[in-house]
Amino acid sequence: MVARRAQDGVRKRWAPWRRWSLGIGGGLLALVGAYAGWAYMTGNVHTVVAGELYRSATLSSGRLRDVIESRGIRTIINLRGRAENSAWYRDEARVAGEADVRLIDLRWSARRGLTDEEVATYFQVLADAPRPILIHCFSGADRSGLAAALYLAQIKKAGELTAEFQLSLLFGHISLPFAPFYAMDETFERLEPWLGYEGS
Repeated sequence: MVARRAQDGVRKRWAPWRRWSLGIGGGLLALVGAYAGWAYMTGNVHTVVAGELYRSATLSSGRLRDVIESRGIRTIINLRGRAENSAWYRDEARVAGEADVRLIDLRWSARRGLTDEEVATYFQVLADAPRPILIHCFSGADRSGLAAALYLAQIKKAGELTAEFQLSLLFGHISLPFAPFYAMDETFERLEPWLGYEGS
């Protein structure tokens, strides 16, 4: 009886804390959801290095024109691969052609780590591509995140945390082993010693 009363007392004392914790957790999830929705609606466009590299989701024709004009884009690197049977690709190719912007197609999968050959091809593309460059995938979160991280690490010699930040929730990427697109994180981790991050 005494033990039961003690348990009831503990429950009553902790009940407000539990409600408070659940409220905070729910609020954070709502904020993340709202941000993800906003990023999706606006094309998830972000500056990686001003005047050099930008990242985004696949953009509508109008939004793509705006980004090309406002950032002075001279090259688009499409990480979804050539897709002439898809309306989004035909629109992108048309807008790029009208703006005299070079369109380069690389086929990466967010569910599979990049091979050494794919990484080498990407860096060769970067070496030859006129800047500023816009890199995009479907949502602008996963493949674009890895591409931006590799650019910062190899081309700009940025610190490890700065580069890895491109693969973060800010851009819609979930860096957890059970997430469906964790292969992007695994690729970066595998390449870290080659990128010069000692002890990684």
